[in-house]
Amino acid sequence: MNSGAGSERQMERPSRRIVTGAALDEDARIDASVRPRGFTDYVGQARVKENIEIAIQAARSRGEALDHVLLYGPPGLGKTTLAQIIANELGVTIKTSSGPLLERKGDLTAILTSLEQREVFFLDEIHRLIPAIEEVLYPAMEDYRIDLVIGQGAGARIHPFLLNRFTLIGATTRAGLITAPLRSRFGIVHRLDFYTPEELMTIIRRSAGILGITLDEEGGFEIARRSRGTPRVANRLLRRARDFAQVRAQGRITLAAAKEALQMLGVDEHGLDEVDRNLLLTILQKYSGGPVGVSTLAASISEEEDAIEEIYEPYLMQLGLLDRTPRGRVATALAYKHFGLEPPRQQRGLF
Repeated sequence: MNSGAGSERQMERPSRRIVTGAALDEDARIDASVRPRGFTDYVGQARVKENIEIAIQAARSRGEALDHVLLYGPPGLGKTTLAQIIANELGVTIKTSSGPLLERKGDLTAILTSLEQREVFFLDEIHRLIPAIEEVLYPAMEDYRIDLVIGQGAGARIHPFLLNRFTLIGATTRAGLITAPLRSRFGIVHRLDFYTPEELMTIIRRSAGILGITLDEEGGFEIARRSRGTPRVANRLLRRARDFAQVRAQGRITLAAAKEALQMLGVDEHGLDEVDRNLLLTILQKYSGGPVGVSTLAASISEEEDAIEEIYEPYLMQLGLLDRTPRGRVATALAYKHFGLEPPRQQRGLF
């Protein structure tokens, strides 16, 4: 599985996609077991993988730290996995944190001063760093130093502290929210794109082998094509199909078993689930196809704005079911067709 870390901004009110408690712990354990350890097992993102492999080989041949890396794209595409692979390929350890966890300068300073030579520091949700914390990163990334304030008041003085040369890998689902000064300090910047069904089938086949799941090719491909182009979703649906097959299909995920399992999960032919359909139908029926602002839409379907922007919209836009306009979200002609509806008379000329 090419798994990446989640990036929902509102921690107090998680999206309905998130599972909590024991189920989350179990899923996390399984995710870790199927996560690739090297580029050989990492499927997809061929251009990104090739460029990073070349950069790693060059850095290792010179005995230098790899240049800082920024990875961005929708959640679940493998940003965290890629960061861990980079550390493995460099032969160094990796320390991890995320933007929301770093609330004080001392938090980040403690991490940076503990980094060994050429070690990797993975910072998820980097777009959520507060300005005071972000400013600590500027000299750390550029000059490998931090400025420590010694003393207080008029007698305070700044003492530069030299750091070991390290590699910062930042990950985000909202690259547009990263400030220009921070973005400019990354020497390697790559976007991760949605996966093809064929790539997802390769991932599912590998995960099934690791987890001991009996899988027919047709059943696996049915799961792959409904997985929203996302490895994390593909592996989650594989596990749920395994549960269904174990109880109702003699433990084998056939095409029929996969279809029935996905139907029970509310995942349709295009990979849309209940939340996706609710979002689109709200725009279509309540707001006449749009435009409608994201804050209004979020209130209407009881979801967070960030969840809509980061989780749901990218795939709906990929399918051509939704458009973002300066005035708000607009359902496309394909969205009307998907639900068997006729567009309002005043909008027919727009399609």
